[in-house]
Amino acid sequence: MADKAPAIELKGISKAFGPVQANKDISIRVMPGTIHGIIGENGAGKSTLMSILYGFYKADKGEIFIAGNKTEIPDSQAAIAAGIGMVFQHFKLVENFTVLENIILGAEDGRLLRPSLAKARKTLLELEREYGLNVDPDAVIEEIGVGMQQRVEILKALYRRADILILDEPTGVLTPAEADQLFRILGRLREEGKTIILITHKLREIMEATDTVSVMRRGEMTATVKTSETSPAELAELMVGRKVLLRVDKTPATPGDVVLDIKGLKVVDDQGVERVKGIDLQVRAGEIVGIAGVAGNGQSELLEVLGGYADATGEVTLNGQPLDLSGRYSDGRSRRTRGIGHVPEDRQREGLIMDFSAWENTAFGYHRSDAYQSGMLLNNAAIRSDTEGKMERFDVRPPDPALPAKSFSGGNQQKIVLAREIERNPDLLLVGQPTRGVDIGAIEFIHQQIVALRDQGKAILLVSVELEEILALADRVAVMFDGHIMGERLSAETDEKELGLLMAGVEG
Repeated sequence: MADKAPAIELKGISKAFGPVQANKDISIRVMPGTIHGIIGENGAGKSTLMSILYGFYKADKGEIFIAGNKTEIPDSQAAIAAGIGMVFQHFKLVENFTVLENIILGAEDGRLLRPSLAKARKTLLELEREYGLNVDPDAVIEEIGVGMQQRVEILKALYRRADILILDEPTGVLTPAEADQLFRILGRLREEGKTIILITHKLREIMEATDTVSVMRRGEMTATVKTSETSPAELAELMVGRKVLLRVDKTPATPGDVVLDIKGLKVVDDQGVERVKGIDLQVRAGEIVGIAGVAGNGQSELLEVLGGYADATGEVTLNGQPLDLSGRYSDGRSRRTRGIGHVPEDRQREGLIMDFSAWENTAFGYHRSDAYQSGMLLNNAAIRSDTEGKMERFDVRPPDPALPAKSFSGGNQQKIVLAREIERNPDLLLVGQPTRGVDIGAIEFIHQQIVALRDQGKAILLVSVELEEILALADRVAVMFDGHIMGERLSAETDEKELGLLMAGVEG
């Protein structure tokens, strides 16, 4: 029997944006009924390549073959007609529409909506049964979790009869449990003959989920290998062009005096729901305390209060002196003055102004400092010069202070925020999701900077949904569930299984 034609074959794909060569003469074959991973650092050209396949961009040169047939894909409608669906990292759903309305949006069967909805409901139930993608068709998008929203995106593609699914960083917004469920669904899709392209920077996901993996670096394809015949260390080296330390290299902590002391902290949201329910916690100088837990169990609210973004009741002291929690003086500026640095969970919404330049972003929150003043005006030249130094020390690429924040990859955006906060020499650093959406080379660097700050005797409170990251970085772990701290463990004396039980509300 003749070999099957590749589900997708790209030949000699090149794409430039001005002087930047995003893709350079890329060729790749993806076989039907497989999960094919594509990995590379941020800015390696992965998303550009897939955007060409999905019709968002037109290649400067090269050819696309679908199931052995040369195919022109000038736009996303042509991609959908060719049986290609794409699930983007940031979901493209109308939040005040129902699941069913989102499924049929753009694929209605005529002017009358009712028959389209009836047909879609029947098809949706069949797809749910076939692939294990259970969702409530009448649920409103803004009222369901991100894991469920992702299922809706997959169902949208399947409803349009996609045989090829492209998923771009699909676990960037998911909890570990939601990610595990996603990969079970992808396995089911593969069993049913679907072809899946998985774009990710997480080596664990590549090793666990894919059949084949292609590695990109600086716009070029450096290797394609069977997943069973490679290793995380080999893939990391192919990604960044050098050996990468896949573990956090640190000495045992030597905790000093209590820097942050929290007693009976309670946080109530705008709807009157108690999100943090009377927790007690201490963080000492020279230690990293990690907060583990499934997203939505009070960790974000804890960071918001400590960072000056939200009100609370209870007692919080910094170096023995109380912090005001009433909202009257509870703002980010007063927190920074007291020696609290804050790397927020969402760098694009809370850490940066995306349309502003890198040099402007490095000054935000600290623009009133003497080093940045020239009489009554800002000394822009001094800020730019300071930013150049920060970009060099934190390896921000490209090292151009004039570029807007939106022009940098996610990892480099995170480095800009870290440089701004760490170089202010805070007594306490709050870090939320330090490596979310960040590639492996930048992860290694960010971890090194956090450990270096600890070794300078600073206190660090770390929140991450990545248990592996918590265990690697933190000296002590506190687990939050439903607004409570379920327990504390020394990282060296616990494991993912024990912490997972505490995260599920099972007391040890």
